[in-house]
Amino acid sequence: RGDEKLRWQKDCAMIFQQFNLVNRLDVITNVILGSLNIQPSLKAMLKLFSDEDRSTALRLLDRFGMIDTALQRAETLSGGQQQRVAICRAMMQQPKFILADEPIASLDPLNARLVMDALHRINREENILVICNLHTLDTARNYCDRVIGMRMGEIVFDGPSSELTDEMAREIYGAEADEAFEPGVTSTALGETPIPAGA
Repeated sequence: RGDEKLRWQKDCAMIFQQFNLVNRLDVITNVILGSLNIQPSLKAMLKLFSDEDRSTALRLLDRFGMIDTALQRAETLSGGQQQRVAICRAMMQQPKFILADEPIASLDPLNARLVMDALHRINREENILVICNLHTLDTARNYCDRVIGMRMGEIVFDGPSSELTDEMAREIYGAEADEAFEPGVTSTALGETPIPAGA
């Protein structure tokens, strides 16, 4: 059981709504911390990271448009920038799958789109499973292949995003048949076209 738990922790990277970066550390160190599961304990405690670790972290920051912030303290970044750094940290772990807990809940529409585009690219380009907890219909429809809708702890929808109709959304959100339901109230106005890589 202990070994299985350690393997699961190694294979699963987490992305959190509140980013969970170390604010007083610079961006590149925050990213490298994603590799703690494979770092010798003493070297990790003393932050004695290798040139290879730093090169990998810089490549990830460059890939997700954050290379210019590498030496800034994390606390100086905007929310969207912090979330992209958190994505880099997750990728530094070399995960087999990623759990993203409301990754855009506290972001404005532009930054929400940048974050969702980054997760979408990871899934498509790296073939890494991304399980994402969302509360917005347009985001689920635009970015997710499969949607599981839950209400009161019960699964009420499980299927491709193309089948997530407004009527099904009414059931997920608990709107009664005679109640007005406007899908736009759940919208983050992300649009339908992902931003090109490197934006």
